[in-house]
Amino acid sequence: MDGLTQPPVFDGHNDALLRLWSLGRGNEVAAFKATDKGHIDLTRAAKGGFAGGFFAMFVPPMGRGFDMSIFGKPPYDVPLPKEISQDIALRIVVEQAGVLHRLVDQGLAALCTSSADIDAAIEAGRMAVVLHVEGAEAIDADLKALDGLYAMGLRSIGPVWSRPTVFGHGVPFRYPSDGDIGPGLTEAGKALVAECLARRIVVDTSHLNVKGFNDVGEIGAPLVATHSNAHAISPGARNLTDTQLKMIGETGGMVGLNFGTMFLRRDGKAGKEGAFEAALDHLDHMIAVAGEDHVGLGSDYDGAPMPPELASVADLGNLRKGMADRGYGAELIAKICHENWRAFLRRYWENR
Repeated sequence: MDGLTQPPVFDGHNDALLRLWSLGRGNEVAAFKATDKGHIDLTRAAKGGFAGGFFAMFVPPMGRGFDMSIFGKPPYDVPLPKEISQDIALRIVVEQAGVLHRLVDQGLAALCTSSADIDAAIEAGRMAVVLHVEGAEAIDADLKALDGLYAMGLRSIGPVWSRPTVFGHGVPFRYPSDGDIGPGLTEAGKALVAECLARRIVVDTSHLNVKGFNDVGEIGAPLVATHSNAHAISPGARNLTDTQLKMIGETGGMVGLNFGTMFLRRDGKAGKEGAFEAALDHLDHMIAVAGEDHVGLGSDYDGAPMPPELASVADLGNLRKGMADRGYGAELIAKICHENWRAFLRRYWENR
């Protein structure tokens, strides 16, 4: 293990497709090969040992962009953005799926719908991509659009982002707070989760409130939070209580460490100071509560402000070193970096 690039990182969540889509059609291939902007490209991935993960399709809020300045002045309570119509959301999601398929056509990424696909991509040195949608606005209540998205390679769904959908209710960006806010899944949301379980589509609870999180567990899906942290360390609504972390472990699920500074720092601020050490504190806590087989990484690269030590995928060696400095052995570091996510997907996809 060289520490800089090994063991490889398989990530639970990033927004690289959103960033590439925002550049406009025809620009994404060059930007994915190498760029000095954003957090993920192939050049920096090679430097940091980033092998792939869950790549999110996300419909940004309409109108004025999300105001990140609110994270500088805790306490804060940002109202949930308005719902987005399905026709608009579906168009944007299909366009973002198209970005990935163009990268695949160029031989720059591998769309993975099985564990064997992931293994083969990593062995061949190709970016392994599990296609995810963050917020299911693009899917109708009757689930008719799900067939087409599944055929495009969709294998992971977050029923909500932090705004309501026909499927359920998310948590606002609120600090301090827990996620026990409002109703959970609607009847349509419960039907969506049941269909995901039947198709072995991962259900991501990262933006669901506590009631929705519990609803997913009651339906029988393993509890997965692709990019969430420990509420005991940073008490914001987006982070998970110890009860939730224990349930993730008990159901054979996964939680991925979110590198977003406002979800790491104890004070809820988005500032960089102390965020990296806080990330290690979150890892310590999540491992202790959920169990070492149920914790991985869920960077939120290209979707949130990062600690300077983790400014892009090129810097992932700093995280490996940080874990080693905390006393994590080589076996545990490998589990956190990639083995736990890959083992979870193997269990979930192949246990039909």
